[in-house]
Amino acid sequence: MYKLCLFVAAILTLSANAQTKTDTLLKQILMKTPDDLVTQVLQKADTYRLQIIYTQIDRTKNNKPVFKNYYYNYDPGVYYNPASTVKMPLAFLALEKLNKMRIKGVNKYTFIQFDSSYEKQTKQYRDSTSENQLPSIAHYIKKAFLISDNDAYNRLYQFIGQQTIHRRLKEKGYNDIRIPRQFMGFTMEQNRHTNPVRFIHEDRSLIYAQPPAYNTDSFDFSTVIKIGTAFMNRNDSLVNEPFDFTIHNNISLENLRQILQSVLFPNSVPKKQRFDLTGNDYEFLYRYLSQYPSETPFPKYDDSVYYDSYVKFFFRDSTHKMPEHVRVFNKVGWAYGFLTDVSYVVDSENKVEYMLSATMYVNKDGILNDNKYEYTTTGWPFLYQLGQRIYQYELQRERKYQPDLSAFEINYEKRDPADRRPAIKDADN
Repeated sequence: MYKLCLFVAAILTLSANAQTKTDTLLKQILMKTPDDLVTQVLQKADTYRLQIIYTQIDRTKNNKPVFKNYYYNYDPGVYYNPASTVKMPLAFLALEKLNKMRIKGVNKYTFIQFDSSYEKQTKQYRDSTSENQLPSIAHYIKKAFLISDNDAYNRLYQFIGQQTIHRRLKEKGYNDIRIPRQFMGFTMEQNRHTNPVRFIHEDRSLIYAQPPAYNTDSFDFSTVIKIGTAFMNRNDSLVNEPFDFTIHNNISLENLRQILQSVLFPNSVPKKQRFDLTGNDYEFLYRYLSQYPSETPFPKYDDSVYYDSYVKFFFRDSTHKMPEHVRVFNKVGWAYGFLTDVSYVVDSENKVEYMLSATMYVNKDGILNDNKYEYTTTGWPFLYQLGQRIYQYELQRERKYQPDLSAFEINYEKRDPADRRPAIKDADN
């Protein structure tokens, strides 16, 4: 019986490991230059739940992009908490929904207000961070990308509706996605209900009223996901059992990468995978996926707190500065000890472009919700080293045709140096 158990365990182990994908090229790049931290993480890749996707982009003679993915320890079956990365598909879906509504006077810049119709829902009629003190879908997306604002995510969620989020993503073929939760501490039932919404003119007169929505579709929570050895509950009491992520948001790193590619390079993916966006939508998204908080007048963020590399993990070092000729179009997330970045990097001076996506888990004590994670000592330093190794490799990589990157030459905003308004130092993100 004992031997039979060992045999079954071995088969299960082989089956699990068979899903993990590592390509030789990416492994060689990562191990080329000895570094204690990089070596430590790579040697314990499973402990750190490390997954990396490096995407080379080559251009044809006609500037058509061709993508080649390389993986390190990639396994879509290994859970990571996507945290704020889910704000990216919701931003794209919100713009798509506006376009499909086809209501005169309603667009991403139209003023929007949220009422409440179910328990724990909150109203929102004003936004002190916008130029006119009124909310809009455009302003929520800006905040979600610039510093990863949580309220912005919740309002996008409420506008789109839980059912629409999942039906549209599945229709597009993004099957490794489940986003059942807002960032509000709601129960599953509370998350199914989303607020009534009103689009209004500047004089507060009504343009369109969207009724509250309820998601009747079911979710598949058959796979139990438990991580860690203990966690702190809402009463700050230690619970000595793993934290249960079974009903939390879940999205594969590959699906996130594909979604970003579908917006940056829509013609490179099948039509059904694209979002229904206008030319102006694409320009808007390109700007705020890559613009810095220091460049942005509304919201006016304190750039000593929300510095240029704040949400650019692959370039986030102690200087807090970005290379002058590099722009990163990306979305990051961090929560429960998980750090994730899904990026497209453009170096306009050296004519370099590539995609890099990675997630890792840094929680040495195994206790979740205690706010004791190794973000600063292990997580961000490793992701920076990873980013620099790929960037340096790309600088040396030969290309048959030099890319025309004019599509990503953005007219960024500029903050008025004479602006004396108080800067935002503490946002919920």
